[in-house]
Amino acid sequence: MIDSVTVLGPVEGGASPANAARQDLGAAGYIEAEYFVEGEATSYELLGERTTDGRWEAVSDGTAAFRTRMMVRRPIDPTRFSGVVVVEWFNVSAGGDSDPGWAFLYPELLREGHVWVGVSAQAVGVDGGPSAGGGAALVGGLVPGDRERYGSLAHPGDGYSFDIYSRVGAALLAPDGPDPLGGLEPSNLVAIGVSQSALYLTTYVNAVHPLVRVYDSFLLHSRAGMAPTLNGLQIGGGGGVEGAARGAPVQIRTDLTVPVLIFQTETDLTVLGYARARQDDTDTVRIWEVAGTAHADAYILAELYGFDPEGGAMPGSSVRLNNGPQHEVLLAGFHHLVGWMRDGLVPPASPRLEVDMSGAEPVIVRDERGNARGGIRTPLVDVPVATLSGDPVEGSGMLGALSGFTEPFDESTLAELYPTHGDYIDAFIASADASVAAGFILRREADALIATAYDDQPSRPE
Repeated sequence: MIDSVTVLGPVEGGASPANAARQDLGAAGYIEAEYFVEGEATSYELLGERTTDGRWEAVSDGTAAFRTRMMVRRPIDPTRFSGVVVVEWFNVSAGGDSDPGWAFLYPELLREGHVWVGVSAQAVGVDGGPSAGGGAALVGGLVPGDRERYGSLAHPGDGYSFDIYSRVGAALLAPDGPDPLGGLEPSNLVAIGVSQSALYLTTYVNAVHPLVRVYDSFLLHSRAGMAPTLNGLQIGGGGGVEGAARGAPVQIRTDLTVPVLIFQTETDLTVLGYARARQDDTDTVRIWEVAGTAHADAYILAELYGFDPEGGAMPGSSVRLNNGPQHEVLLAGFHHLVGWMRDGLVPPASPRLEVDMSGAEPVIVRDERGNARGGIRTPLVDVPVATLSGDPVEGSGMLGALSGFTEPFDESTLAELYPTHGDYIDAFIASADASVAAGFILRREADALIATAYDDQPSRPE
């Protein structure tokens, strides 16, 4: 049983809310508001061994006062509400809060009538700090960024982040104070986290969820092989990417009663070491591995930081960002997760990416064109016009290690593969239809990909 916390708001004063939606929510029939949540949070300690299988036992350790914030995006018309509330653990790898889960999923959230809530669960989100790799922050903390609006926030440290996340979820179901859902009555809570947040949710699922059972399903998107300790510390052979890759591998416990979807890019298996933490699918755990994808691809860098959405290069680099099918496949995965949670409709099983584990580091096995073998297939890798890789770009820092690359084929290769543009289009449509039939892309995203294939773009055959 989760003790009640107090909800305050909607928050006013200072500048506009940090992480305000970049989309026109009003046009979609949605409204956005920010709330504070305050109360006593609990920290945890582990009893016994921290085993690879994730079957950990945790107990309460200490308590501390906190005040953090949540951002809420919900339908204005209550009849549009699906009953599903998606609760994102804000990512803090850039030195402050970011909402990559929303950025990836908002097309599906808006069209299905789901509520989204973002939670400042970690101390860096509130107080600010360096990026995960130790460099300068891309975004700042709430308090130093706007003391008028956020000066009253207080975070006792990441050892309390797990319970803060539980308490925000419980407050959405039974608020003490203003109702952040505006009278909407949720039937299910979905916990989501991307990258570092997926690591924290790995620890949460294994150690905390069995104690509190607040959330009805979990989406762990782009997790590394390791997981933080219950005091919130990242563990491994160094900070940032290196620490994530070299920490002891951790799997998701298999005795859960709620569904978990683990969604992985090529980069996650190799650079972030997830290949060492792989596990079989079970009745409650599904792992999707997607060919042609990178951890921080062109789509998400455009959504969060304004990078060129067509796969342009990062500043100071001539290498084009990976422009693969991560977000298209993820939308289908999330759609399946909701159906799994509500109706018991298990998502299709993903083929696994082929990974060479014979060397010091895991390596994706590639075809003669440089694209990955195995994994979830889409027309972008089965009817390719470029190499889409999640491998790191040497000498480009932490972001380059995670963003992969796109290398368009030359004209002679395109002519060999597709003698006419019609040949290309026919093959592309057939592949897209096969992806839809397999359940790995939704029809809307498949149609959008097909429309793009018709466009006159330099990376596509004329």
